[in-house]
Amino acid sequence: MAHADDSPLDVAPTRLRIGAAAASLGVSVDTLRRWEKEGRIRFERVGNQRVISSEEVERLLRERPTRARTSSARNRLEGTVVAIKRGRVMSQIELACGPFRVVSLLSTDSLDDLGLKPGDPAAAVVKATTVIVERE
Repeated sequence: MAHADDSPLDVAPTRLRIGAAAASLGVSVDTLRRWEKEGRIRFERVGNQRVISSEEVERLLRERPTRARTSSARNRLEGTVVAIKRGRVMSQIELACGPFRVVSLLSTDSLDDLGLKPGDPAAAVVKATTVIVERE
């Protein structure tokens, strides 16, 4: 039951370990380390662990640019470019999307149009008419 003189609760911010913060933001731990070096974020040290306040994670989420997308694809995996193998005509790009590794082949012209390099954020958008599930 609320009283007229009740003030909002002061809740201490939660501290997230670097891996949990990266998952919340949809980026890699390496990206967060790079952002720290660039001064974009600041971690605290608790023992040997890097931690960040939940308020700082919320700030980063609010600052994230929103982009209008139109797509009929239902499966979108946000991640970070970890490797690129350029070919004369075709190239291969590897993304780390949370715990998943996604590898895609695309034309080298398309790769150049995207302007991606290792460390850049990117998304793997999957649209398939058939998905095969296997079990070992």
